[in-house]
Amino acid sequence: MTQNEDTRSVVIEKELPHPVEKVWRALTEGALLEEWLMKNNFEPVPGRRFEFTADWGSVEGEVLTVEPRRALAYTWEAFGLKSVVSFTLTASSAGTHLRVEQAGFRADQNQAYQGARYGWQKFLSALERVVSNLS
Repeated sequence: MTQNEDTRSVVIEKELPHPVEKVWRALTEGALLEEWLMKNNFEPVPGRRFEFTADWGSVEGEVLTVEPRRALAYTWEAFGLKSVVSFTLTASSAGTHLRVEQAGFRADQNQAYQGARYGWQKFLSALERVVSNLS
């Protein structure tokens, strides 16, 4: 967890036994995103607005950064939370080192912060299953 004076972040780092190219596909292709994250109209194009939807509600976002097979960042806005989700991919001896950070949780957003800590663990386990099935 990292912090600045006003907000805190959820940070998860994971080694995936898969090549960067496969992990990148799962992070950026709409059909694959739906398998591990949520239904979406996502496109990896800077400035593109999108929506993730689930049975509990929706998340609105805008793509901020796209560095193919290296970095992806977008805004994540839901239920009063305005945050930024960043993915950093680095080739490693095991396959891919993935770093995920969701930054921007205010002190009064502890429920959202705790939910993100739990949710990203669950999402990343599902991501790993999706990547395992890619040919």
